[in-house]
Amino acid sequence: MNRHVKCALLAGAAWGVLAGASAAQDAEAAAQAANADQSTATVEDIVVTARRRDEQLKDVPVAVSALSAERLEQTGAVDITALQQQTPNATVQVARGSNSTLISFIRGVGQQDPLWGFEPGVGLYIDDVYVARPQGAVLDVFDISRIEVLRGPQGTLYGRNTIGGAIKYVTKRLDRDPNLTARAEFGSYDEHNFLLSGSLPVGDTFAIGAAVASYNHDGYGENLFTGEDQYDKDVMAYRASAEWTPSDDLFFRLAWDRVEDDSAPRHGHREVISTDGLWTPPASEYDTYAGITGEQKVVTEGVSLTGEYRVNDWLTLKSITAYRSGDTQTIIDFDETPNPTLDIPAIYSDDQFTQEFQALFTGDRWSGVAGLFYLDGTSSGAFDTIAGNLGLSIAAAGSVDTQSFSAFADFSYDLTDRLHLSLGGRYTKDDKDASVLRLFYLGATRTPFTGGVDRPVFAVRTDYTASDTFEKFTPRASLSYDFSDQITGYASVSQGFKSGGWDMRGDAALVPQTVNGYQPETVTAYELGLKGSAFDRRLSFASAVFYSDYQDQQITTQQVATPPAVGIASVVDNVGASTIYGFELEGSAFLTDDITANFSVGYLKNEFDEFITLVTGTPVDISDTREPQNSPEWSAYYGMTWRGDIMGGELRVTPSLSYRSDYHLFDIPDPILDQDGYVLADASVIWTAPSERWEIGLFGRNLTDVRYRVGAYSFPGATYNNSISAFYGPPTTYSARLTVKF
Repeated sequence: MNRHVKCALLAGAAWGVLAGASAAQDAEAAAQAANADQSTATVEDIVVTARRRDEQLKDVPVAVSALSAERLEQTGAVDITALQQQTPNATVQVARGSNSTLISFIRGVGQQDPLWGFEPGVGLYIDDVYVARPQGAVLDVFDISRIEVLRGPQGTLYGRNTIGGAIKYVTKRLDRDPNLTARAEFGSYDEHNFLLSGSLPVGDTFAIGAAVASYNHDGYGENLFTGEDQYDKDVMAYRASAEWTPSDDLFFRLAWDRVEDDSAPRHGHREVISTDGLWTPPASEYDTYAGITGEQKVVTEGVSLTGEYRVNDWLTLKSITAYRSGDTQTIIDFDETPNPTLDIPAIYSDDQFTQEFQALFTGDRWSGVAGLFYLDGTSSGAFDTIAGNLGLSIAAAGSVDTQSFSAFADFSYDLTDRLHLSLGGRYTKDDKDASVLRLFYLGATRTPFTGGVDRPVFAVRTDYTASDTFEKFTPRASLSYDFSDQITGYASVSQGFKSGGWDMRGDAALVPQTVNGYQPETVTAYELGLKGSAFDRRLSFASAVFYSDYQDQQITTQQVATPPAVGIASVVDNVGASTIYGFELEGSAFLTDDITANFSVGYLKNEFDEFITLVTGTPVDISDTREPQNSPEWSAYYGMTWRGDIMGGELRVTPSLSYRSDYHLFDIPDPILDQDGYVLADASVIWTAPSERWEIGLFGRNLTDVRYRVGAYSFPGATYNNSISAFYGPPTTYSARLTVKF
């Protein structure tokens, strides 16, 4: 408790210093800050759309990290997982056993399991289009304007499945002048990335644009049994858009994107000796002995049409129509040996249609947005659990159809020149239909569901259809006060919910209650924030303290049958409730005329209040033996950039450090898989030519070659040959990049 009090006092002291900073501005320092590039822009300069309307970051009563394209490129960010290093209290990683499936947690709330039918806890948006499924969502950083990370439940403006927060990937609007950018990057492990993007005006009101990117590198390790690469990358990404502005009041944008991931299967590293004593952990954390073979491919594609009409000075109407689809074929070897002890071939497929209407209002003392949202989506799949020691293959297949409708509104009113009130709410109704099938087949080979030999079903374990409706009203309220023209404080309360559903792996013979499904979970968050600039705008900052009440938590646990029964299945129940609290501070500082710094620090305390499980039919609270996953107590980032004139051009040197304290990969603490705290050291050197038409960059990542786990599978015991495996973040890499603008 003393440590908690000290943390609170430290945060309070920092707030006191910042809130009491002089509001007077030095003209030279202000000009320097205003003219700085977006990698160190102040909160007065940064415009975000966190509340679905353009606002200065300082005025938004939400904890938002806004990382511009310039800042991400300056630090050598390749894909969206770079957010984890620079955003406090966030986990943004590639899912275990995957190359392009996204796993996100914000303030300890998210979803580890990307199986179809499960809902994420952090919403992902591409230009305000909701991306329902995480497959193919490890977006590469190119042709963007910025990425916004909204922390805390966003149930009012973003709705269902944003109980942890939301990530907004905002692409660039097309230039009105012809332009073309070409980029090539080469580095460690035969890395070779290429990007070509540009836009072309056609007349005074129409423009077209396109981008194509290729990302490739060899594996960080090797499959010592098959000879395939481990942790390689083979991705093609495409974008095209057309924009029409027939008048100053009317705008249309048609956009298309596609990602193709042909990377080799990514298996884990066996962490312990097998039960039979034949397989030991490979020397390199990136190597494996996995024996399963098969196709590995992910394709995602989307198209959207956005229209905006400014009716008058106080009303703008907006429509966002979108369709997205994705297909995945993957193989995962849980036991990491050539034997089919626990092999998983899987197929995923999903599609979604969304329609959103918004009305944006602006008055003399008020502003706001109201709208309607509709989603019609289907998520389906099939996978085998090839259990060689049991002589069985277990087929799981099913689908979930979702129709979601919501109505929302959020309005702000200036009570005085300095005091502002914001009220909002959203009603959401999800209608879901599910089918779940689970079958036993004799023989440790693929079943007919994944391309195996057709043969009789040995046992039907699960076969049901179900329907249910999940609805919720999620409110939000905030009160903000301008202490000065530079500093704003706010207090808010918000709520979010994640929809209920059914476990697509459920074994009704082993766990009969699986047919009942599980109910929604909710988070109610209370937050105090302080944002602005101080010390003559040489310091720009955003800070928050928060307290969250997490109820009806959906937890996935594995059930292994005990003899004489056989089988393995998951159980998803509303078993948990948690109390989560902490603080965050991030910002930029102009240390000298030539040196700037970006920093962040997050403190997170996440504790189970209850964790109810069934033992011999009696509910038992085992929360004292459980720990929330992906919730490091401390996270921090510090990067400095030195700028200087070299050979007539500008040289920027940016070393940086990021830190995550120890964390658990599963709710059950495991000394084999729990990750100790670690520090990642990166550095970049970028020189821009005097003409600003070409640029050379050198990048080093994880310079001290730290080995850190980002995911794991745990199936201990003799039945599954003590299958405990882990997946690791990238090792040390170096690259050189050339960018030419025409």
